[in-house]
This record gives sequence, structure tokens and C-alpha cells, in this order.
Amino acid sequence: LRPFLGPQKPKLHSEHLKRSSPRLRSFPDQTPNSSSLWRWTHQTPGLEQSSPRHPRSTTCAFFSRRLTPTESRCDVGDSALLAVKLALEEWRHWLEGAELPFIIWTDYKNLIYLKEAKGLNPQQCRWSLFFSRFNFVLSYRSGSKNTKPDALSRQYASEDETAPSTILPASCIVAGVTWPIRDQVLEALKVDPGPGNGPPNRLFVPQELRGKVIHWAHTGRFSIHPGVGRTVALIRRSFWWSSLYRDVKESGSACHACAQQKGTNQSPAGLLSPLPVPSRPWSHIALDFVCGLPLSHGFSVILTIVDRFSKACHLVPLKALPSSAVTAQLLIKHIFRLHGIPTEILSDRGPQFVSRIWKEFATALGARVALTSGFHPQTNGQCERMNQELGSKLRCVYATNPSTWSDHLAWVEYAHYSHVSSATGQSPFESSLGYKPSLFPLHTDTTTTNPQFLRRARRARIAMRSTLQRTAERIQRLADRHRSPAPTYSPGQMV
Repeated sequence: LRPFLGPQKPKLHSEHLKRSSPRLRSFPDQTPNSSSLWRWTHQTPGLEQSSPRHPRSTTCAFFSRRLTPTESRCDVGDSALLAVKLALEEWRHWLEGAELPFIIWTDYKNLIYLKEAKGLNPQQCRWSLFFSRFNFVLSYRSGSKNTKPDALSRQYASEDETAPSTILPASCIVAGVTWPIRDQVLEALKVDPGPGNGPPNRLFVPQELRGKVIHWAHTGRFSIHPGVGRTVALIRRSFWWSSLYRDVKESGSACHACAQQKGTNQSPAGLLSPLPVPSRPWSHIALDFVCGLPLSHGFSVILTIVDRFSKACHLVPLKALPSSAVTAQLLIKHIFRLHGIPTEILSDRGPQFVSRIWKEFATALGARVALTSGFHPQTNGQCERMNQELGSKLRCVYATNPSTWSDHLAWVEYAHYSHVSSATGQSPFESSLGYKPSLFPLHTDTTTTNPQFLRRARRARIAMRSTLQRTAERIQRLADRHRSPAPTYSPGQMV
């Protein structure tokens, strides 16, 4: 191998070797008196010839082929045996039927024991039938002596190779890319060299240029307004000063683009302010509409009216969203005549509730109009929760026949009245009427006088108001865990 390839790189190209070798034009005489010797090497298949007149072997044929994916997965022994088979198939017209044996040189020593092997796999058994047609002898030759096949199996590399050149010639390159901020810092360091104890390969930034460096790293197109940590990491690649993190944090909080375009990952500002707890049933009511329902006898909208004290409700089917005047008539028909005039009417900012007619109607009744904040439906959480419960009940019961939901809306309302509320611990029947209707007939002789009934109702109302107050405090405490106090604003401040 060494005299063929040299100390470091191969010096002989396979094409040069092929052109310089004699070609075999006819098969030589193989009578016993000819004494010619044929050899074949399996590493890079080649055919060599030698004779007494020319004892030095001469390469006279080459063969190479890329292995298929299946062939490349063979082990080392089968790969060497496969090379023998492929070469014998290639030169079968020269080697088959030869009277004198030809020699196959290989650097895989285990192949010479092939004929003595007693256990062959199915593939080797098939190949052995093919090998029986040839008269050959397997001979081992170490890799250091098997120089020609070893050279042909290596990649060609010339000694006079030049180093790869750039795409652009040197005459087209003016200078490397630099930033003006770096030149400004270098100029400032001539006047203020800094403490001199900074990290290596970083420039100290004087006080007058720190704002420019932060602005360059924060607003550049290569960064596009990153956060505080990423801006600090970007600056620390080339610059440093002692108050770097504090300066970047102050500058980032004052960035107008970040404040205007980025969302916040902090807790919502402002602690929860629960609505005041009512003192009696139907003194504080909440209104909302459920729209988009399938048509049922012409109805597609439900007006939801909830008592914030007892959690009782009235569900009114409608054919369309009503106007302010129609909504007022519905309240008179379904609420005022049954429960009296409320003290407060809570609703969202729908067109029915922000009109002048609605405000004049509430003023004439002596009721206060309470409107929720924009995009804050949780203010009217009583109605929102009732709408959610209403939708789930309708889907569970009338999903197969949705056009009949208006016929059974009264049963949905009765089911709500019968269930115990988690806020009060009582059902709306008990909270508003003072008793729980029975599902089965009761046989009892106990009678309750009117004073006893009034005292019991008064005690139940006081206990329920205390329960509502505790529930509101618990909800406020749980909600404030994920909130932060609201900032203090002064009149005329830009927000």
C-alpha cells in the first residue's frame, strides 16, 4: 500500500492505472506446459496475469459495481463472498472451464476456509453451487501486500490541489461589516477608557452612549424589540457596563412600540370588586338574552331574568330580540306583577339597555340601571352561568328533537328551582318561597301557624344573606390570587 499511495495521499488514479495496463485480447494458453498464473483480487476486482517469462504480474482487467441496498446490509464475510461471485460472473467467459486453477487473492482470511465449512446459510449454499463450476484456489494476502486493489478502492486526491477560493474575488471586497455604534464607542473610549477590569473581548460603554447602545440592540432589524433578558444577552456579546440590566429594564419599560403592540404576561391589574349582596328576593335582578336557537314554534330567543338573592329565574321565549319598549313590557308582565318593582336592574350594554327609553323607564320606577363594563361579561356572572346551565339542559334533553325546546322550557325552569345552589346552600324554592315542594305526597299532621312561618322565613333569609356574603368573600379571595392591585391614576394622566 505505501509504495502505491505514498505517505499521506493517493498518487495514482484508477483511470491512469487502467490506461497504463496492457489489455487482454485473447485467453492465453492454459496447457500444463504454459505455466501461466491467473490471479483475481476481490477488494477492487481486477484480473492479473504472470508467466515464467514475465514473473511480475500484470493487471489486464477491472470490474466495479455499486452494491444494492439489500447487498450493502450483508455482514463482512458475505460481502467478501459476494465480491467473489460478482467477479466470477463478470469474467465467466474467461475463467469457466479452465484446466489449470486460477488464484483468487483476498485480504479476508476466513474465505480460504470456505470449502472446509460444514455449516452454510441458504445464501452461501446457492453460491457454492455456482462456485463448483470454476477451478480456483483462494489465497490470503495481507492488506500491506495487496497494494493495487487497495489503491483503487480509495478516493483520488492530487498533490497539487489548491485551497478553495471565495466566490467573490479579493478585488471586490472593500471591508468587513461593522456597525456605526461600535465606531462611536471606540471613539468615546479614547476620552473615557473605563475601569479596565471588564470581561475580555468586550468594549466598555461610557455613560453618554449607553442609551444609544440599548436603542441599537432593542430596535434593530436583527432583534425587533426583544424582552429585557434577550436584549441584555445581545448587548453582552460585544459591550458591558456595571448597570447594564437595570438600564435595559428601564429603557424597555419606556419603549412605546412594546407597550402598544405586545401583550402582557402579568396578572390582570385590579382586584375583584363583588357586587353588593341583596337583602331580599327579587330586589336586584339581572337580564340577558340567549340567541341563535333553532326555531321552535317561531321562537328563537330566550330572555333570562335571574334574582341575584335567591338564584331563581324566569325564562321567557321570544321570536326575536326585542326593543327597549318590548323589554319593559316583558318585565312588567313576568316580574313586576309577581315579585314587585326591583331596586336594581343589571344588564350588559346591549342596544335595548343603553337607549333613552330604558333609562326613562327605570327612572319612572325608581330603579337603578347597572350596566356591565365593556368586554367584561363576568360582571353579569349570574346570567352568564344561568345561560350556560340552560344550554346544557336543552342539549341533553332535546338534542334529538331541537324544534320542541319551547314546549318544555317550563320544566327546565322547574328543574333549576329544585336544585340546591352552591352559593346559598338552598334551592331557589326555599330561598324565595320558604319551603321545598315535595316530589311525593306527604302524610303529616303537623301544622304551622303564620307567626311560626314568618319567624322561620326571617331566620332563613338572614342565614342565607350571611351565606351569600361568605361566598362573595371566598370568591374574591380566590380571584385575587391571580390578580394584582390596579395602578394609581391621577386626573389628566395619559393611559
